Amino acid sequence: MIKLTNVSLQRGGKPLLNEASATLYTGEKVAVIGANGSGKSTLFQVLQSEMTVDAGSVSLPSQWRIAHMAQEIDAVDRTALDFVLDGDTDLRQMERELAEARSAGDDHRMADALGALDSHKAFQKTSEAEQLLMGLGFAVTDFQRPVSAFSGGWRVRLNLARALMSPADLLLLDEPTNHLDLHTCYWLEGWLRRYPGTLLFISHDRDFMDGVATQVLSLERCELTVYRGNYSQFERQRSERMRQQQIDYEKQQEKIAHIQSFVDRFKAQATKAKQAQSRIKMLEKMTLTAPAHIDNGYDLRIPCHDKVSDPLISLSEVRLGYGDTTIINKVKLSLHPGMRVGLLGVNGAGKSTLVKALAGTLQPLSGEIQQGQHLRIGYFAQHQLESLDLNASPMEHLRRLAPGEREQTHRNFIGRFGFNGDRAEEAVRQFSGGEKARVALALIAWLKPNVLLLDEPTNHLDLEVRDSLNYALQDYQGAVVLVSHDRYLLNNTADTFWWVNQGRVDEFEGDLDDYFQTLLKQPAKVNATDRATEAPTVDKKALRQQKAADRERLKPLLKQLKHIEKQMETAQQALAKVENQLADTDLYQESRKDALQAALVEQGRLRELVDELELEWLSLSEQLEQADIPT
Repeated sequence: MIKLTNVSLQRGGKPLLNEASATLYTGEKVAVIGANGSGKSTLFQVLQSEMTVDAGSVSLPSQWRIAHMAQEIDAVDRTALDFVLDGDTDLRQMERELAEARSAGDDHRMADALGALDSHKAFQKTSEAEQLLMGLGFAVTDFQRPVSAFSGGWRVRLNLARALMSPADLLLLDEPTNHLDLHTCYWLEGWLRRYPGTLLFISHDRDFMDGVATQVLSLERCELTVYRGNYSQFERQRSERMRQQQIDYEKQQEKIAHIQSFVDRFKAQATKAKQAQSRIKMLEKMTLTAPAHIDNGYDLRIPCHDKVSDPLISLSEVRLGYGDTTIINKVKLSLHPGMRVGLLGVNGAGKSTLVKALAGTLQPLSGEIQQGQHLRIGYFAQHQLESLDLNASPMEHLRRLAPGEREQTHRNFIGRFGFNGDRAEEAVRQFSGGEKARVALALIAWLKPNVLLLDEPTNHLDLEVRDSLNYALQDYQGAVVLVSHDRYLLNNTADTFWWVNQGRVDEFEGDLDDYFQTLLKQPAKVNATDRATEAPTVDKKALRQQKAADRERLKPLLKQLKHIEKQMETAQQALAKVENQLADTDLYQESRKDALQAALVEQGRLRELVDELELEWLSLSEQLEQADIPT
């Protein structure tokens, strides 16, 4: 159990917590939320004893092993696989003890060391590390590459894999989905749901929190508040709490007005003076209820240019790549006014390559890309942040775009993106990643594009800014092409999906849930196809006989697969029923807390069951695919 009692904490003179208390129980998976700068990462430092609180106490079991995801990594020459295995410090210590015993020729110590390694299941650890790397998008050929050979984003993934490899009782992850694609987000979500220890993770991804969290710890207004359930349930509970808080505030204001009216009328009358004084003391001692409100000072509206062409962009038999390497081939598509496209595909499939081609920053190796006469592109990618002038302020960036515009117009515009007063004139160098992203979005919005090309725009953005961006994209009148691992943003923005897969770009029929199910099946099919293309010429009659024998042998597996599919359907229906109950705001009343707790427990049980069934289904499907038996 983690217990914070009356904790006060400041950093750089800014108060982060003020007499805040919270209790987190063993085995919970806790989403830690709050605006950028509210103290989430600082709280992690406190839990790791890297920082002390100014007042109050923080306690957790002394025997707990703590693992955390580092945000930076040196460019070391250690291989990726060894770097991840280093996360299992127990394994490395046992290996050192074995090496020392061998060097000393001490048979007794060697036996003890080998026994410890066997108990630790050391023979499985390399396989576990390889599975983590593959789950996070690394290829087998990456395992022996030095860490120094990977880019910054891939090093973040290595840090994540190393943290997941650690034998920890408490796992701390700070924005683990940054630099991940949609595919690896799905994988990580499933891995964390099965993690047996206590998990605290900082995230701004609603769907990811919904899929993992059993509790939400909110840092708001220097206070800590614990909510049961995932993020959607937190929103309903907070909404009810704030509604009740507003009712209490209004009642208290009526009471204060009534008391003050009595004091104003009778404090000068001798016969009523004592009563008036008594009521003044009552007012002074009253604990005031604050009015309910949610801070969100952003308005990220993006205006669309009034002139458009149709089509805006057209690609005909386009081949895209770099040098002699082809990434995507025979692309034939058109982007029309009002289209809202989400790009799907695993990391490295070519999503960013396609976006660069649409933006005109990457020329095709062959084929033709035609741009409409009135095309005006707003392109956001991570390099946009790097292209900002670090010595210039947000206002200076706007002045360069429109030197003849009134100063107040610039100030009003940049203020909508959260840069007011002196902040509008501060150098970008001092800004966080999220603040730089808001500057880049503001510069795009100023141009009034009729096409928005957004490649992972939510990295570094907190929940409030993501909400504002979500609303802005829903209101935007132009065409949108979006690459994002944020499923909430994709679901609310895109009405068409293009799937970049195996060198092709095709429209994907279905939603993100259908895409997830496709990803579950795809690896087995790809492997089966690879094996088929590599197979030598064989006697067709013998091949048919062999396949028939395989089908007969695997009939029990097929029967088991159908049984699991029925179990999955039943479990998913039961889960949907429980989540419908949890969507009812009446369930969050104080009088129904036992019913709420029972529903949350049942939701957790059903989620775990669905995960287990999906894994079993996938394993059986792979065996049947290898025998070329349709599932």
